[in-house]
Amino acid sequence: MTNTSLDTSKLLETKEYKISFYNENKEKIFGNFDDNIDFSKDFLQHEEHFVLVDKSTLGHLGIFYIVIEENLLSEKIKELTINIIFIFIFIYSIISLVGFYLAKLFLIPIKDERERLNIFIKDTTHELNTPISAILMSTESTNLTHKQIERVKLSAKRVSEIYKDLTYVFLENHLHEKIINELSLNTIINEQLKYFEALASKKRITIRTNLEEFEYKINEDDFIRVFNNLVSNAIKYNKMGGEIDISLRNKILTIKDTGIGIQEEKVKNIFDRYYRATSEQGGFGIGLNIVSKICKDYNIKIVADSKLNESTTFKLIF
Repeated sequence: MTNTSLDTSKLLETKEYKISFYNENKEKIFGNFDDNIDFSKDFLQHEEHFVLVDKSTLGHLGIFYIVIEENLLSEKIKELTINIIFIFIFIYSIISLVGFYLAKLFLIPIKDERERLNIFIKDTTHELNTPISAILMSTESTNLTHKQIERVKLSAKRVSEIYKDLTYVFLENHLHEKIINELSLNTIINEQLKYFEALASKKRITIRTNLEEFEYKINEDDFIRVFNNLVSNAIKYNKMGGEIDISLRNKILTIKDTGIGIQEEKVKNIFDRYYRATSEQGGFGIGLNIVSKICKDYNIKIVADSKLNESTTFKLIF
């Protein structure tokens, strides 16, 4: 009896579980589990604990039922639940921070593009207003002088160029079939330079040419747009009394001016739409973007080199 009592005492002194032993009449023989239990079930939940009813003793030592209530599993489940909640909060916080960072990262180019577009709209308004105002002022007089007539022509040409560039960028369907012919580029260049005589003369700019016979398969309007944009920039950003050298040799068209130049770190961006390397002159940053797109369409390599306050050179390698 002493040994049995000792074993019983050791069995009941643990805090990990409660245990009770029952006879055939479901009366407790001994144990520390005192609550009523449904003996028809093998496993059930009692309050926050799980209870196991063991019926496999078969009446050994007068014991027909052993009821065990765990005290640790529920605590472990609570601990696990708390850990899961903390892990979820941590992961959610990380995802939120990453999401916020990525959203901000994605919005930066949109914000930059919006700012550039706003600048473009303002510059376009200014670019159109300048020649239109010049035309209106020149036509106020009933007897136009030769100088006023030339001013009207220059202003009208400028409006026409702005219209053509805007149409090319925003309205023209670049996927439609273009007429591509073998064109004499040197002939077209000479014809287009007549258009720039008045503009160059206004700034006393000397244009020198060295053109050899060269034919290339390209749409005529596209080549004229490329050439005119480059020459227009060479005049616009040149100094008073400056020079422009245009050469066409060994399948390379070179246009070099003696203008204000571009900072070295900005040269790589000059072909981006709406980008302007300088705000000293008019323009709205689509001319060189058009040049770049057309050159890409015809596999023409374009190279830009510039020295600040000295010169800018564009080379088209056919």
